[in-house]
Amino acid sequence: MKITPFRIDIPERDLTDLHRRLDGTRWPDDVGPAWEDGTPSLALRDVVEYWRGKFDWRAAESRLNALPQFVAELDGHAVHFVHAKGADSDSAPLVITHGWPGSFVEMVKILPMLTHPEQNGFPGRRSFDVVVPSLPGFGFSAAPTQPGMNSRKVASLWHELMHGLGYASFFAQGGDIGSGVSTWLARLYPASVRALHLNFISGSYQPPLGKDAPPLSPVESEWLAARAQWVQTEGGYSHMQATKPQTLAHALADSPSGLAGWLLEKFHTWSDGQGELGERFELDELLTNVSIYWFSQNVGATLRMYKENSAEPLSFAHGERIDVPLSYAAFPAEIITPPREWVERVFNVVRWTEMPAGGHFAAVEQPRSLAQDIHDSFGRAIG
Repeated sequence: MKITPFRIDIPERDLTDLHRRLDGTRWPDDVGPAWEDGTPSLALRDVVEYWRGKFDWRAAESRLNALPQFVAELDGHAVHFVHAKGADSDSAPLVITHGWPGSFVEMVKILPMLTHPEQNGFPGRRSFDVVVPSLPGFGFSAAPTQPGMNSRKVASLWHELMHGLGYASFFAQGGDIGSGVSTWLARLYPASVRALHLNFISGSYQPPLGKDAPPLSPVESEWLAARAQWVQTEGGYSHMQATKPQTLAHALADSPSGLAGWLLEKFHTWSDGQGELGERFELDELLTNVSIYWFSQNVGATLRMYKENSAEPLSFAHGERIDVPLSYAAFPAEIITPPREWVERVFNVVRWTEMPAGGHFAAVEQPRSLAQDIHDSFGRAIG
C-alpha cells in the first residue's frame, strides 16, 4: 500500500471561478420563508452573501492543513484520510466514517477529544489513534471510474487501509453512510473489528423476517409505519440519488448556490434545531464542508453512492448475525431511528444510550456527547 502526505491547496483560479458563479446566481420564485418546501431563497441568499463576502476559504484551508492528512492507493483507488495519533504509546486504533452530505471535516471537533482525552476534559480515558478516511469521490478522495463502489466495497478498502497502517484489529464508528460501512466491516471482517459504535442504523438495514423469525413487536410495527411515512414525506432526495443521480449531478456541479441549497437543507432538517440554520451549526463550518464538495468537482460520485448501495442493501438471511459488540448512541433528532429490538434481530447490542440532545450530524452538533459515549463504549474493551 502506497501512502503519501497530502496538503490542501485549492488554486486561486478555482476561488475566482467560485466567486464569479456566486455573483451570477439566478434565484427561483419563492412563496415564503418556511423550510417545508426545501431551502427557502431568503435563507440561501444569506448563506451565499456570506460565502461570497465574508467566508475565508484560505483560513479554513489552513485549519484543515493542521490535520495530518495522507492519500493511500487502495486497490487502484486514491483515498484521502486523516491519521491522528493518540497521546498514549499504545493508543487504540479507531476508524471513523462520515456520510452524505458530510465529509471528513465533520470530525474536526471530536478528533482532539479522542486522541488527547486528558487535555480535552476526559480525565482517565485512554487515547485513540483515529483514522478518518474520505469516502471514494468525497472530499479529496478520487471519484470511482467504474460502477460498484458501495458501502461493502468501501469496507474492504478500509480493512486494507487499517491493516496497511499496522492495525491488525481496530474499533469502528460511523453515522449515515458511515454506519453502513462500519457494519459491513464487522460483517465481513469480524476478526479485525473489536467493537462497533454507531449513531445511525443504515437505511438499507433489513433483518430477516417471517417464518423462522420472532413476530414483530407492537413497537416495531409502529416504527415501520412511521418509517414509511418519513420516506414518503422526506425521502425524495434519497430516491432521486438512488435512481437518477447523474441528472441531479449536472445541476449541482454547475451551480455552487444550488449545491449549497441541496446540502444545507439536510443540515437544517436533520438537526435538533427548530429555527435558523445557524442554531446548531457555525456557518463557517457548514461552508467549509460545502466548499469541499464544490472544489472536489466530484459531486456526481457522492450522489451515486446511493444508487450503488441500493443495488446491494444491508439485508440479512435467517440465522445470520453480527457478533461484534455494538454500542448505539440514540440522538433524539436522528432520522428514522429504529427500536432496539429491531436492531437486536441481527446485532449484538451491548449498550444503547439515549442521548440528551443532537441529531443526524452528531460529531458537529454534539461532539462532546458523542466523544463521551465512544469513550464509555470502548473503554472497557481497551482495558
